[in-house]
This record gives sequence, structure tokens and C-alpha cells, in this order.
Amino acid sequence: MITRREIWIALAAAALTASAFTVAEQKAMLTSAIYDWNSIPVKTTASGSVRSFFSGPTPTLKNLEVHVTTLNPGQAPHQPHRHGHEELLIIKQGKVEALIDGKWLPAGPGSVIFLASNQLHGLRNVGADQAVYHVIAWTSSDTPPDAK
Repeated sequence: MITRREIWIALAAAALTASAFTVAEQKAMLTSAIYDWNSIPVKTTASGSVRSFFSGPTPTLKNLEVHVTTLNPGQAPHQPHRHGHEELLIIKQGKVEALIDGKWLPAGPGSVIFLASNQLHGLRNVGADQAVYHVIAWTSSDTPPDAK
């Protein structure tokens, strides 16, 4: 027969184990830093490649993420979609079209695309060369859940 004391010890051990996993899953707070382009690994994707610079909480945001996508001609990183967080895309090179308000609109080098929370959007490379763009995405305490 199990005693009350053994039940309490088991519950305490389970709680400590669960809290250890929660702490382990939390990302470290981002601090000021320089991320050198050449030190960021390139991951090949079906549509080109991506360099993931960082993703984590800041003193004012639940999460801040920066990555750079390279799209091969005629490719899109994914189908049009929507999500709760907001994003800025800064076009470095190439010709792309962005789906905004149901219309595909052109954007070229130096253009900035703002993608608002839960609005349907997409991007595709419409040029003959690779398109490269920086993505800055953030989640705040006011960010709503992803729309279905």
C-alpha cells in the first residue's frame, strides 16, 4: 500500500521535473549583438535557401525573429497564408510579387513590405534571377492567435 507521504514525494518530484522542462524550453533573452552574414549557416529549401539569424524574446517582445530567404526564379516559400504575428520583408535583390488585399503587387530591391496580423498574404519570385529578402517578424503581448 502507498502511503500519503510517498504520494506527496511523487507529486513533488513530478512538479520539479515538469518545471525543469518548462525552463529548458524557454529561449534566452536576446541582447544587443552583431550577426555576421558569413557566420550564419545556409539551409537549402525546396524553393531556394534560408539563413536564420535569431529568434527569441526581447525586453519588450515575446519573440523577435530575423531570417533571410533566397528564392529561386518562379518559386514561392509557401502557399498564401495568415498568422497572428506581423512581419516586415525588405527586398534586397530580385523581382517579387506580394499578395496583399487579394492582389499580387510588384516589389523590387529596396522595397519594404508590411504584413499585418492575420491578413492573407504570399510572396513569389517573378524575376529571371534569385530574389533575396530579409524577414523581421515579431510577437508581442497584444499579438492575437493565428486566424483559422
